[in-house]
Amino acid sequence: MKKSLAPILGAMLILGGSGTVSAAANPFSDVPADHWAYDAVSQLAADGVIDGYGDGTYRGDRNITRYEMAQMIAKAMAKSDVSAKNKALIDKLAAEFSDELNNLGVRVAKLEKHADKVKWTGYLRYTYTSERHEYGGKSGKENLDQLLLRLEPKMEVNKNWTIHARLDTSINMKHDTTGNVKLKRAWAQGDYGQFRVKFGKMGLYTNEKGLLFDDEYSGVQLGYASKDEKFQAALMAGRVDVSDTKFYKISNGVLNMDRNTSGTDYFNDTASNFLGINLQYGMGKGFSGGIGYYHLSNAMFLMTDRAGANNTKANIWSVNLGYRFDKNFKIWGVYAKNTNAKNGTVYNGEDKSWQIEADYKEAKYANKGSWGAYVAYRRYGAATSLLPTVDGVGWGQKGGEIGARYVPMKNVLLTAKYFHGKDSLYHNGNSAKKLFGRIEVFF
Repeated sequence: MKKSLAPILGAMLILGGSGTVSAAANPFSDVPADHWAYDAVSQLAADGVIDGYGDGTYRGDRNITRYEMAQMIAKAMAKSDVSAKNKALIDKLAAEFSDELNNLGVRVAKLEKHADKVKWTGYLRYTYTSERHEYGGKSGKENLDQLLLRLEPKMEVNKNWTIHARLDTSINMKHDTTGNVKLKRAWAQGDYGQFRVKFGKMGLYTNEKGLLFDDEYSGVQLGYASKDEKFQAALMAGRVDVSDTKFYKISNGVLNMDRNTSGTDYFNDTASNFLGINLQYGMGKGFSGGIGYYHLSNAMFLMTDRAGANNTKANIWSVNLGYRFDKNFKIWGVYAKNTNAKNGTVYNGEDKSWQIEADYKEAKYANKGSWGAYVAYRRYGAATSLLPTVDGVGWGQKGGEIGARYVPMKNVLLTAKYFHGKDSLYHNGNSAKKLFGRIEVFF
């Protein structure tokens, strides 16, 4: 593991070493959600140095502006009875937001900005799952016992550009075996006011909230968000690895999810051309909604179409709608359909996916004692939910799901889920159950 990790980390440190941290001159531009200032202000709030907006919060459901951040820093600078650790934190924040503080009339000494050119975050995650299926009059059981270490460095290039990456290594605790370190993501990101551009290999999590995609893709992404973030848009294009789907082989017209059996293999090229568009409106209390469209092209889609060799494409449309009653309770739903997946194949009826969920409160790992719970019903159509979130319901399944999250101490998150439904495609619609438990320690 050390031999595999060292050259990758070394290259990243070299790339990050020559950069400088971004500081927007516009006092009304948003501070990105992953900016280190949020953690710093959260720490000052936890220590009683500042009180955010006065109600104990500092972020809420949106990014705050640099001007708002400067107002909180100004209050912290006015305090005299602070520890040396918090004083250093305040000085670092004051250096980062010196232009905005000067606009507020707060004099800031010339401090060294951006002492850390590379920021490392990540978590250690333990996951246990137990799946049960019924088929042929018998019950089958499969357990997962895994430990994952994830590192996510962020390297600042200049006032607009940053480099991001994700490194994973896992341990199969049942067999005590360790996997290799894998570079899962690596992308460059440019922020220009309301516009954002990314290129490289990045996360693919679209506005259906895991119903269709929760994976990675290689390509480019163009994004836009209004100043109040009520309207957001994203255009994605590139290539996505579809071999993680279970479109494995067709033998005598029967779906087989074992790559090693005989039959027609559609994975001579595991990467599919990919184009996606997301439009989303709404935030805070009240209604929210959005639409999505995705076009993929790969020979694997032959098996989803009654027309056979005439179709090697998937065209997936989605619509989502939600309503937030107050700061604690929200209900939302998503519907999606692959218009190129035809009935009359082994994927009969699998051309549509949908989910509806009710959420109560939210667990934020930086806030000790916070918690949240939900109840949902999900339908993952096999020809539509190609690379979905599978912590509860899985590919080609449908049924009910409940879950809860709790933060027993700062930066420690506990998650539990239970799914009970059916394998709608595989095992001829028999019963399926899944128990999911996870512990995450963030740093």
